[in-house]
Amino acid sequence: MEWMYLGMVIFLFILAAFDLWVGVSNDAVNFLNSAIGSRAAKFRSLVFIAGTGVFCGCVLSNGMMDIARHGIFTPQYFSFEDVMYIYLAVMVTDIVLLDIFNSFGMPTSTTVSMVFELLGAAFAFTMLKMAGGDGTLLMGDYLNTSKALEVILGIFLSVPIAFVFGSLIQYITRIIFSFSITKNLRFKIGIFGGVAITAILYFMLFKGLKDLSFMNADVKAFLNEHIFVILGMTFVIATIVMQILHVFKVNVFRVIVLIGTFALATAFAGNDLVNFIGVPLAGFSAYTDFSANAAGASPESFMMTSLGSSAHTPVYFLAAAGAIMVFALATSKKARKVTETEVGLSRKNEGDEMFGSSKVARSLVRWGNSIGNAVVSVTPPSVARYIDRRFQVPAEAADNQAAYDMCRASVNLVVSSLLIALGTSLKLPLSTTFVTFMVAMGSSLADRAWGRETAVFRITGVLTVIGGWFITAGVAFTACFLVAMAMNFGGVVAVVIIVAAGIYSIIHSQQRFARKQKEVTEGDVLFQQMISTTDHTAIVPMLSRHIGMSTADMLHKYAEALTTSTDGLFAEQLRPMRTALRSLVKIKRELKSLRRRETICLRRVEPPVSAVRLSTNFHLIHNSLRQMLYGIIRIAEPAHEHVDNNFSPVDAIMAERFCKLRNEVTSLMLVVADNLRNQRGGDNDALVPQCQKLEAEACAYNEYVGVAMQTKGCNLNSLTLMLHFGQEMQQIMVELRQMIESGKAYREMTNIKA
Repeated sequence: MEWMYLGMVIFLFILAAFDLWVGVSNDAVNFLNSAIGSRAAKFRSLVFIAGTGVFCGCVLSNGMMDIARHGIFTPQYFSFEDVMYIYLAVMVTDIVLLDIFNSFGMPTSTTVSMVFELLGAAFAFTMLKMAGGDGTLLMGDYLNTSKALEVILGIFLSVPIAFVFGSLIQYITRIIFSFSITKNLRFKIGIFGGVAITAILYFMLFKGLKDLSFMNADVKAFLNEHIFVILGMTFVIATIVMQILHVFKVNVFRVIVLIGTFALATAFAGNDLVNFIGVPLAGFSAYTDFSANAAGASPESFMMTSLGSSAHTPVYFLAAAGAIMVFALATSKKARKVTETEVGLSRKNEGDEMFGSSKVARSLVRWGNSIGNAVVSVTPPSVARYIDRRFQVPAEAADNQAAYDMCRASVNLVVSSLLIALGTSLKLPLSTTFVTFMVAMGSSLADRAWGRETAVFRITGVLTVIGGWFITAGVAFTACFLVAMAMNFGGVVAVVIIVAAGIYSIIHSQQRFARKQKEVTEGDVLFQQMISTTDHTAIVPMLSRHIGMSTADMLHKYAEALTTSTDGLFAEQLRPMRTALRSLVKIKRELKSLRRRETICLRRVEPPVSAVRLSTNFHLIHNSLRQMLYGIIRIAEPAHEHVDNNFSPVDAIMAERFCKLRNEVTSLMLVVADNLRNQRGGDNDALVPQCQKLEAEACAYNEYVGVAMQTKGCNLNSLTLMLHFGQEMQQIMVELRQMIESGKAYREMTNIKA
């Protein structure tokens, strides 16, 4: 059976490659968000800088994650078979879990997932051993729960501390520099640069370089002994260099951002991401120990005492890991999606909000407004006016399409570096993910990037991400516990099934993500172009195109939902009706987001008088879309209720006549949509008489139902429902006609024949 364990080791290394890939996709946000958000350099340049840092951190690290060997469980009490099952369960669970988070664009902690997966799998085998043992060993003998508690402590500490310090330091920095970061800098830019570079060096010494191969005990002792002298000299030299760079017109903020990006990437690879190879390398070490020393012992009886010692990783493993990470960083679309989440939550401008609102977020916004009003009431008016002037954004900064400026990006990197270094020196396991994300959120709040119109969405997003971190721990523990149990009781068969399921999950996730990327409509691309363009006169034709496509998409969805819900009624099938109701809820959210996005673009139209002229008909189009949606909802909900209550079915002749009317209505919707999508909006003008004809047909249908209701012995519930349907169809046609007329007026004002 030794061949099976060799296959498991090989598969662990294959999973390690996938794990490194998804790990980069998840944690790229840690070191790329500030540079990308501030547009400190081109994306390729940022990837090169970060990739260089990642590769250096990997190759120079000693590379072995001892937590996989003896940090969570006591290996001498576990057999070779036990640890191989534990490691395989951890790797399969970890890849699937992280890939799911990445697909949704949600950053999560790789440290938390790994620790709790190890804890879950080890806990499963501990329960089995205690159930079949003699009672001499307790759970505390098998497990090292203190490490998991340290991680939990790090979570609770890092979230509020990072947010508060990020807010406070950004607020002070903005008062010092204001938004005119290229003017009136004098000597303060040199001092700021000196502080920033010193903080980054301190971070590198205590976090990024502490585990590198050349950092032996003597070097560490020297650094600890002379740390204040080293930092003092660094501050003086860095201040002078930064001031000289400023004199020669070099953007010091840009220099800080790029150096900070390299530092965070190096520390990340040296301390966090390289840990992904710890589990497969521990499995490889266990296999070599078993092969060399088993001497006929079975895998179930050979105890893994050898894992109690530390081990060092061969450099070729580290180089291979670094190469995979750099390649993933440069090519992974999921890495960019996760980065977009953080950048989107902290950007200064309005845009497409990625998250909705929540009750907790609304309460927090109201609470924050109350505190803000209380502070303003006790602040001297002269001080308040001075602070407001420092936060006024000049025109050149407002037109900059970066999510935020390099001043805030520098603060994000410096504060993150300081907090991580401080936590490391105090032996508090502050997560890189938690700190960098929460510092970015705190600095964006202090920078007044969260306005009254966006705060509730941003806070909902932050709460969603934070909740994802805590969910990671519970899901990782539970899933890995169940996988380990299945492997123990199912043996080789269960191992094969679980491995196959893991591979299928990864492939399916990649295919699903690829499909979602392909579903990015031309309208989404147009929206990004309208938001980023500096030629405001080009927005009108792009906005007209966007309105046409988005309206067409909505009409297609309306027609499908109307058909699905009414067919479900006549066939007395609840499932399609529930599907239609869920889709209508989603469409309602999409329509609200669509109107907001297009309104933002309309505000950017130049000259402003053009936007004012266009706004009336623009909003009339959206009002008609909303009223049509409400009409379909008012059809779908009572239809579902009718079937759900098991009321008598609708008369077949009545249903057939309604379906004829409905099919004509949905066909007209699709024709209008097709014209809009293909830029033939003018062709819709000729469809107004057809709308009026269908209004009349709906009115005639209502009269037909009204006559039927006077018949003795009729089914009043069904007839009342159909009368309601006919009235809603009549109103839908009224709104469709008004939408066509508003679209015509809009086109005439833009002088665009489309």
